[in-house]
Amino acid sequence: MTDDTNEPTTGQDLATDQEGSTSGHSRRRILTTGAIAGAAALAGAAGGATATRGDAAPAADPTPPVVVRPAQRQRFQNKVVIVTGATSGIGRSAAIMFAAEGGKVGFCGRRENLGRQVEAQIRAGGGEATYLRADVRVEGDVRHFVDAVAAKYGGLDVCFNNAGITIQKPLHEYTAAEWDDVVDTDLRGNFLALKYQIPHLIRRGGGTVVVTSSSNAISTSPNRAAYTAAKRGLVGMVQSAAHDYAADGIRINTLIPGTTNTELVRRVAGMLDAPDTTWNAFAAEWASTNLPDLKRMATPDEIATFALALASDDFPYMTAAQMVIDGGKTAYA
Repeated sequence: MTDDTNEPTTGQDLATDQEGSTSGHSRRRILTTGAIAGAAALAGAAGGATATRGDAAPAADPTPPVVVRPAQRQRFQNKVVIVTGATSGIGRSAAIMFAAEGGKVGFCGRRENLGRQVEAQIRAGGGEATYLRADVRVEGDVRHFVDAVAAKYGGLDVCFNNAGITIQKPLHEYTAAEWDDVVDTDLRGNFLALKYQIPHLIRRGGGTVVVTSSSNAISTSPNRAAYTAAKRGLVGMVQSAAHDYAADGIRINTLIPGTTNTELVRRVAGMLDAPDTTWNAFAAEWASTNLPDLKRMATPDEIATFALALASDDFPYMTAAQMVIDGGKTAYA
């Protein structure tokens, strides 16, 4: 099953080295055996919340919320910024943050209702943003999206290429169409984005590009053959492209996030329709076992904040880099 939104997986696929069972919430083989004994254990961890919406008073989130405040600097004032896969998750957070720092933001995703909501939220906060529906697997969509944003705002300065999906199963169980869907979105989609962004950046006299890969590009586990192949491929593509365009003043770097608490992760876990209290309890329990250092998943805002730093002019000597923000996950690789 795929995420049909072109939103970021970026290592967010909630998966471990073994299979497990949580009473119907593990049909994508994403739980470590013993991470949670079943739905009853989830309810207990959530302070008695049941698996039915509205039954009990919501329990407190097992982990305190992480609050990331927008930077006070206006690093993207009057700059034109493109974000792919921005109707939810990391991309959504990044689009909002780029606009809060003065950027004129053009962003895409396949779910039009969510895209319009993000656009309205940014404008209500005094920012400038334009949503355009685009499927990064479709070359014509990508070309039109990039050219339309550049035409509306008078050029292009910053690109955050972030769209991605995942399908998880043993390699021989993939259909060719499923394999192609992941690779076409996560790897070919990023090639197409760069293909049509680079000429605008060259005409501008330079710019920055951040491409979202995944901690699975460094350390992976079963059931991620397509995803890992695509995300590792992104690292190589970025390194080569960075060499191609350094003389044009274009810096291209790879963002390598760890597991992030997003809608896509929740969907992969088979818990998109579970109550928030149940999901929060599950996420906390899973993280305590599988993310031993910080014992929690990242928030989208935390990853987006790092993406903005890489996209800014703060690091003019950085290009072709692989920048990891994974809570220590790959230190165990």
